[in-house]
Amino acid sequence: MKHLLIAILMFFSCVFSFAQTNKAQWLENDRFGMFIHWGLYSATEGIWKGERLRHPNNYAEWIRYRNRIGEAEYGELAKRFDWDKINPEEWVLLAKKAGMKYIIITSKHHDGVALWDTKVGDYSLPKLSGSNRDVIKEIADACKKHQIKLCFYYSHWIDWQHPYGWSHNQEVTGRVTDQQYNQYWQEKVIPQVSELLTNYGDIAMMWFDMWIPYQQSIIKKEQLDQLATMIHQLQPNCLINSRLGFPIENEHVDFETLGDNQFGSAYTDHIWETPGTIAHSWGFNALENEWKSTNQLFQSLINNVSLNGSYTLNIGPRADGSVPYEGVQRLEDMGEWLQKYGKSVYKNKGLPIRFSQHDWGKMTINDDTKELYLHVYNWPLDKILRVTGISSKPKKIEVLNGDNAQEVMFEQFGPILHIKVPEEQPDPYVSVLKVTLNDLQLDKEVVAESTFGGFSLNAKNTTTKNLEFKAFDGTKPDHLVLKPNEKVQWKIYLPEAGKYTVESSIHNGAGKDVKLTIKEGDNTLSTMAKPNGKVTVEPNENWYVEEFLDVTNGKITISNPKEIVIEFSADQAILFNRIWLERK
Repeated sequence: MKHLLIAILMFFSCVFSFAQTNKAQWLENDRFGMFIHWGLYSATEGIWKGERLRHPNNYAEWIRYRNRIGEAEYGELAKRFDWDKINPEEWVLLAKKAGMKYIIITSKHHDGVALWDTKVGDYSLPKLSGSNRDVIKEIADACKKHQIKLCFYYSHWIDWQHPYGWSHNQEVTGRVTDQQYNQYWQEKVIPQVSELLTNYGDIAMMWFDMWIPYQQSIIKKEQLDQLATMIHQLQPNCLINSRLGFPIENEHVDFETLGDNQFGSAYTDHIWETPGTIAHSWGFNALENEWKSTNQLFQSLINNVSLNGSYTLNIGPRADGSVPYEGVQRLEDMGEWLQKYGKSVYKNKGLPIRFSQHDWGKMTINDDTKELYLHVYNWPLDKILRVTGISSKPKKIEVLNGDNAQEVMFEQFGPILHIKVPEEQPDPYVSVLKVTLNDLQLDKEVVAESTFGGFSLNAKNTTTKNLEFKAFDGTKPDHLVLKPNEKVQWKIYLPEAGKYTVESSIHNGAGKDVKLTIKEGDNTLSTMAKPNGKVTVEPNENWYVEEFLDVTNGKITISNPKEIVIEFSADQAILFNRIWLERK
């Protein structure tokens, strides 16, 4: 009986785990959504009484806090809203046109102002403006009409309106008590989130905005558990993001939200997304001058998908509901591209290879068709696209151009493909190739061949573990801090027979000659590298950094294409940047 009970519990545990994983599948499939920051702050346009925001990040939605605006005076901003022009359906139509599949709107931001006619207090946009318009209902109806998933942003941690809500300034003026904060929680957070989940149909996601673990905040675990449990009860399919305050491993968290405009750097199995801005500020800022290029936005989306991530891109409408032209133009361009090539993004995942594998772009694979897509940012000038890491032989490779597909020739050398592409790139932003395979076999360790040929053996693609790594800091490149005689190895497949020159880029600060040794099978190349010092970064600023210089190590000759292992060491401590291997 005991064993039967354990088996039953294990079965239901597995079913629950599968349901939890499956519930968030839509976010992994949809990949691209719209964030909308719109509230009282939109009416300031980032300027208060002739003064710009008092913070270098210029986040206009923080202006009440940054510029120390009183509650009553801030509420007067509601009179600037032009209700004859405000039409939330236009935001939904713009999202649909952009190829976005879901919308997250700021139902209540840190300023504490509800966009809907909440029954909790009088500090809501309808009451302050004297309008009977419920923007949340209008956008909910439009989302349902146009088949866009509706999601809510809700600021649970910070609230500048409630006397017992959290404000960072309490670090100076004195912290509210736990009992007072719980009063805010029970009389505002819980009933308002309940209203949002009860009155507006199916809600796909609750997006919270605490960017630190709850242990570093005033919030208690019991309060987060209470909130999450209520969400599960009212809307069982509603997702909760990690900015609730819990780590991704917590039972209440369905997906991970990275930092603002923070993008992935490694292949990840769990579901995650980046919240990003189309310009710089989240709320509308009239002084905005940092619009991201369309190409940059494409790369942000595709890079994330190539690592199993999604991208939620923010717009900040004005107080009349209009979206700045720059934002509309970029979203329409993205939508046109996704109409043609969306099958390489939606329902696509990444491949478990290095993020920096290729210098021409990224690869994704469609979860349904198992077709592989090559997203080319830099069309090769020599018309050979070099793809590294695919060991299985493709059935065919096609260059896509809208509904048309042009089959192209290719050569395969072990895990390296040389694809002969047309003279002209099909798309001015991102061109796409489709690779059809019987099965997908990857070589995850082999060093990628660079554009124009050649191999960079560096700190990020070595097969040796537990090395001391220093990332690029703006002046010094990625490099390894190597101890005397510490060995570093790489795996390479050389696609052509011939002689390959070998150069190493190092900083020798030992003050004397250092012996560099490179081994490949029975071949050994030994070179003495002279000491070198620093290089001036900018004149007249006393700004100097370690200099990295190329050292010629010799040549390696191979009689036929093959896989080799390169090993590097130095007899003194050095800073190692890379080895460059090229057929000449």
